[in-house]
Amino acid sequence: MTSAGLERLMLIEKVLILKSLTIFRDTPENILAELAPLMHEIEYEKNILIFEEGSIGDCMYIIHKGEVKIHKGNITLAILKDKEVFGELSLLDAETRSASATTTTNSILFRIDQDPFYELIESRPEVARGFIKMLCKRLRAQNERAVREKGD
Repeated sequence: MTSAGLERLMLIEKVLILKSLTIFRDTPENILAELAPLMHEIEYEKNILIFEEGSIGDCMYIIHKGEVKIHKGNITLAILKDKEVFGELSLLDAETRSASATTTTNSILFRIDQDPFYELIESRPEVARGFIKMLCKRLRAQNERAVREKGD
Protein backbone atom coordinates (compact mmCIF):
# COMPACT_ATOMS: atom_id res chain seq x y z
CA MET A 1 0.00 0.00 0.00
CA THR A 2 1.28 3.47 -0.81
CA SER A 3 1.98 5.98 1.93
CA ALA A 4 -0.94 8.06 0.62
CA GLY A 5 -3.13 4.96 0.98
CA LEU A 6 -1.96 4.47 4.55
CA GLU A 7 -2.59 8.13 5.38
CA ARG A 8 -6.08 7.88 3.85
CA LEU A 9 -6.85 4.78 5.91
CA MET A 10 -5.69 6.59 9.03
CA LEU A 11 -7.91 9.54 8.12
CA ILE A 12 -10.92 7.23 7.78
CA GLU A 13 -10.11 5.60 11.13
CA LYS A 14 -9.86 9.00 12.80
CA VAL A 15 -13.19 10.10 11.28
CA LEU A 16 -14.82 6.93 12.66
CA ILE A 17 -13.33 7.63 16.10
CA LEU A 18 -14.63 11.21 16.01
CA LYS A 19 -18.08 10.08 14.83
CA SER A 20 -18.30 7.67 17.79
CA LEU A 21 -17.89 10.54 20.29
CA THR A 22 -20.95 12.29 21.72
CA ILE A 23 -19.32 15.65 21.07
CA PHE A 24 -19.16 15.07 17.29
CA ARG A 25 -22.04 12.60 16.75
CA ASP A 26 -24.13 15.11 14.76
CA THR A 27 -21.21 16.48 12.73
CA PRO A 28 -21.18 15.35 9.08
CA GLU A 29 -18.32 13.06 8.01
CA ASN A 30 -16.94 15.55 5.49
CA ILE A 31 -16.41 18.07 8.31
CA LEU A 32 -14.92 15.40 10.58
CA ALA A 33 -12.51 14.65 7.73
CA GLU A 34 -11.26 18.24 8.15
CA LEU A 35 -10.94 17.80 11.92
CA ALA A 36 -9.22 14.39 11.78
CA PRO A 37 -5.82 15.71 10.62
CA LEU A 38 -5.75 17.92 13.74
CA MET A 39 -5.65 14.79 15.95
CA HIS A 40 -2.12 14.01 17.16
CA GLU A 41 -1.61 10.50 18.53
CA ILE A 42 0.35 10.26 21.78
CA GLU A 43 1.23 7.11 23.73
CA TYR A 44 1.52 7.29 27.52
CA GLU A 45 2.69 4.69 30.00
CA LYS A 46 0.74 3.97 33.18
CA ASN A 47 0.81 6.63 35.96
CA ILE A 48 1.94 9.52 33.75
CA LEU A 49 0.68 13.04 34.53
CA ILE A 50 -0.83 14.42 31.31
CA PHE A 51 -1.54 17.85 32.74
CA GLU A 52 -1.69 19.40 36.18
CA GLU A 53 -4.44 21.42 37.83
CA GLY A 54 -3.63 25.12 37.49
CA SER A 55 -1.58 24.75 34.29
CA ILE A 56 -2.70 26.70 31.21
CA GLY A 57 -4.81 24.57 28.90
CA ASP A 58 -4.64 24.80 25.12
CA CYS A 59 -5.82 21.38 23.95
CA MET A 60 -8.28 18.56 24.55
CA TYR A 61 -7.73 14.82 24.57
CA ILE A 62 -9.64 11.84 23.22
CA ILE A 63 -8.93 8.45 24.79
CA HIS A 64 -8.40 5.95 21.98
CA LYS A 65 -7.24 3.13 24.27
CA GLY A 66 -6.62 3.16 27.97
CA GLU A 67 -7.85 4.85 31.09
CA VAL A 68 -7.31 8.34 32.55
CA LYS A 69 -8.06 9.57 36.06
CA ILE A 70 -9.27 13.15 36.46
CA HIS A 71 -8.40 14.34 39.95
CA LYS A 72 -7.84 17.22 42.35
CA GLY A 73 -4.95 16.16 44.55
CA ASN A 74 -5.84 12.72 45.95
CA ILE A 75 -9.57 13.10 45.21
CA THR A 76 -10.67 11.25 42.07
CA LEU A 77 -13.35 13.14 40.14
CA ALA A 78 -13.72 10.67 37.27
CA ILE A 79 -12.17 7.65 35.60
CA LEU A 80 -12.44 8.00 31.82
CA LYS A 81 -12.05 5.17 29.30
CA ASP A 82 -12.01 4.54 25.55
CA LYS A 83 -13.89 7.07 23.41
CA GLU A 84 -14.22 9.66 26.17
CA VAL A 85 -12.87 13.21 26.00
CA PHE A 86 -11.31 15.48 28.60
CA GLY A 87 -9.78 18.94 28.69
CA GLU A 88 -12.39 20.09 26.18
CA LEU A 89 -12.94 23.48 27.83
CA SER A 90 -9.36 24.34 26.86
CA LEU A 91 -10.38 24.27 23.21
CA LEU A 92 -12.63 27.25 23.87
CA ASP A 93 -10.51 29.29 26.28
CA ALA A 94 -6.93 29.28 27.48
CA GLU A 95 -7.75 29.32 31.18
CA THR A 96 -6.04 27.19 33.79
CA ARG A 97 -6.96 23.52 34.10
CA SER A 98 -9.56 22.86 36.80
CA ALA A 99 -8.16 19.40 37.61
CA SER A 100 -5.22 17.11 36.85
CA ALA A 101 -5.24 14.14 34.46
CA THR A 102 -3.12 11.02 34.98
CA THR A 103 -3.07 7.74 33.08
CA THR A 104 -4.03 4.67 35.11
CA THR A 105 -3.06 2.24 32.32
CA ASN A 106 -0.83 2.36 29.27
CA SER A 107 -2.87 4.62 27.00
CA ILE A 108 -3.13 5.96 23.47
CA LEU A 109 -4.65 9.43 23.29
CA PHE A 110 -5.39 11.89 20.52
CA ARG A 111 -4.68 15.55 21.25
CA ILE A 112 -6.45 18.41 19.44
CA ASP A 113 -4.82 21.82 19.86
CA GLN A 114 -6.76 25.05 20.32
CA ASP A 115 -5.45 27.22 17.43
CA PRO A 116 -6.20 24.77 14.58
CA PHE A 117 -9.58 24.00 16.21
CA TYR A 118 -10.45 27.73 16.22
CA GLU A 119 -9.58 27.93 12.53
CA LEU A 120 -11.87 24.98 11.81
CA ILE A 121 -14.89 26.30 13.75
CA GLU A 122 -14.59 29.66 11.99
CA SER A 123 -15.30 27.92 8.69
CA ARG A 124 -17.46 25.08 10.09
CA PRO A 125 -20.03 26.27 12.66
CA GLU A 126 -21.48 22.72 12.81
CA VAL A 127 -18.42 21.66 14.81
CA ALA A 128 -19.00 24.47 17.31
CA ARG A 129 -22.70 23.54 17.61
CA GLY A 130 -21.86 19.91 18.43
CA PHE A 131 -19.30 21.06 20.95
CA ILE A 132 -21.75 23.43 22.65
CA LYS A 133 -24.43 20.70 22.81
CA MET A 134 -22.00 18.36 24.55
CA LEU A 135 -20.95 21.02 27.07
CA CYS A 136 -24.60 21.84 27.86
CA LYS A 137 -25.35 18.15 28.41
CA ARG A 138 -22.42 17.85 30.82
CA LEU A 139 -23.47 20.99 32.68
CA ARG A 140 -27.04 19.71 33.07
CA ALA A 141 -25.75 16.37 34.40
CA GLN A 142 -23.49 18.20 36.85
CA ASN A 143 -26.41 20.37 38.03
CA GLU A 144 -28.56 17.26 38.58
CA ARG A 145 -25.76 15.63 40.59
CA ALA A 146 -25.42 18.75 42.73
CA VAL A 147 -29.17 18.81 43.44
CA ARG A 148 -29.17 15.09 44.36
CA GLU A 149 -26.15 15.52 46.65
CA LYS A 150 -27.73 18.54 48.32
CA GLY A 151 -30.85 16.48 49.03
CA ASP A 152 -28.85 13.72 50.79
